[in-house]
Parts: sequence; structure tokens; C-alpha cells
Amino acid sequence: MAFEKLFHLFYERLARYAWSILEDQEAAEEIVQDVFVKLWESRTTIEIQLAIRPYLFKSVHNRCLNVIRHLKVRKDHQDSVLLQPDVNHSSVHEQVEVKELKLRIEQAMEKLPPECRKVFRLSRFDELSYKEIAQCLDISVKTVENQMGKALRIMRVELSDYLFWIVLLIQEDFFGDFLF
Repeated sequence: MAFEKLFHLFYERLARYAWSILEDQEAAEEIVQDVFVKLWESRTTIEIQLAIRPYLFKSVHNRCLNVIRHLKVRKDHQDSVLLQPDVNHSSVHEQVEVKELKLRIEQAMEKLPPECRKVFRLSRFDELSYKEIAQCLDISVKTVENQMGKALRIMRVELSDYLFWIVLLIQEDFFGDFLF
């Protein structure tokens, strides 16, 4: 109950704060949701030295900086790829890697609980917003957020060995309509 009050009290302010840094509403909301999920998951072990407000804002701030750093790495990589136009990005080796990665993604998705898998597919493959998914499945937006949080955590664990390839191939659009 206290967590729910905390969520309602700070969610909007934190989302606006994240948006002011990233200027991306969806990314801002996802960051704030992740901060609250992490807070909930560590509720029995977390020791907050400051008041909760500065802790939440600092957590959101740090995650925004991580996103900015990630985007910079992606841009730097794209720039370096553009400087090497003679490199053949569709080599047989890369095609095999992509095929293996797609298989691993499908296998990881099979490990998701059924509702979680539905929400994940609607979000990442059909590109529906959380609100649209909630309407489509006749569930609350909060349930969609929780299911997506769970799905992303499971997928991160299942695909942790492939994160480098996922980032690289998403940038180069090897997946087409396949991937998140």
C-alpha cells in the first residue's frame, strides 16, 4: 500500500524529469517504471541513506545517463561502420550468427509466461503502446507495465550472452520486422 502511494506520488514528476533529460516520452516512462520495479524487487533488502525523493530522482537521473551513454556508443559505432564502406556486412558468418540469435530469441520467448509473452509480442513486434495493449487484452496499464518488466528481465537473463550481437544487429537492421 505504501509502495502504491509512493508510485502515485512520484511517477508523473519522475517521468517529466526523465523526459527533460532524454526528450523521449516512451524511454522516460520506461526508465521510471524500471526504477519502481527495482525498488519493489529490492524492498526487503534496500537501505536508502537519503530521503526517498532524492533517491528516486537520482536513480532516474543515473538511468537517463546510461541511456545517453548507450546512444552515444551506438552512434559512434554507426559512424565507424560508415567509414568502412567496403566491409561486407552480410557475410555468411554474420548470417549464421543472426539465424542463431533469432532462434535464441524465440527460445527465450518460450520461457516467458503466456500473458507475459502476449504483452511482449504486442509491444515489441506489433509496436503497440502500453495503453493500446491494455485495451487489446482488457487489462490495466499497470498490469501491462508489470508484465513487460517481467518479460524484459527474463529476456535480459536468457539473452545475456548475445547482448553485443543484439545491439550490433539492431543498429544494422539485420532483424527487419523480427526483433524488438
